[in-house]
Amino acid sequence: MKSSKIRKGDFGYIQKQKRTRLLRTLACFLLPAAFFTVGMVLNQGDRYNIYTIIALVGCIPACMSLVSMIMMWMQKPMRRELYEEIQPHAGDLLMAYEMYMTTRDISIFVDAAAICGEYVAAYTDRPARRKDLDFMEQHITKTLRANKYKMTVKIFDQKKAFLERLDTLRIRQADLEAAAGRNFTPDEKYPDLTRSELVKHLLLAISL
Repeated sequence: MKSSKIRKGDFGYIQKQKRTRLLRTLACFLLPAAFFTVGMVLNQGDRYNIYTIIALVGCIPACMSLVSMIMMWMQKPMRRELYEEIQPHAGDLLMAYEMYMTTRDISIFVDAAAICGEYVAAYTDRPARRKDLDFMEQHITKTLRANKYKMTVKIFDQKKAFLERLDTLRIRQADLEAAAGRNFTPDEKYPDLTRSELVKHLLLAISL
């Protein structure tokens, strides 16, 4: 039975993470606040006690959680209408959704990406300059090649062209996967993952 848990790379991940990170951040701040309050009560209002030190140290992970929450809340989720339009064209292709990819110079939100053989076909529904898309394509390509995966990466900003590419990949999926897998050596850490699954794993690793 397929798990209904929403994981990174699934549609709906950002919306779920907004709630999850909000609750986690609140919990992280409530714990130090509780220690500080207990210390004040036990020491009759004197804040100079061991509980205050524990509370201050506890604020460090709480602040880190707050930064993580803010970064996620700044992201706009993928539109459900777009997801439902892509699904029939994706078919059995290995897909990744809602990836916010960043470099030192630019950041791009990738609504959807298909990984098939030696090809990564991605699409962004957000306004973006072509030179920024080209830069991100090169960044992803270099990252994958650094991990010994030779891939052709294309980020589309035109939906029609992206859907047409999905149709092409879906039709040729078996041949493309077979050709890419001929010289593939399974990863020792993830022996059960296919080549395409490992590529997806790397794409998610460089995404928010």
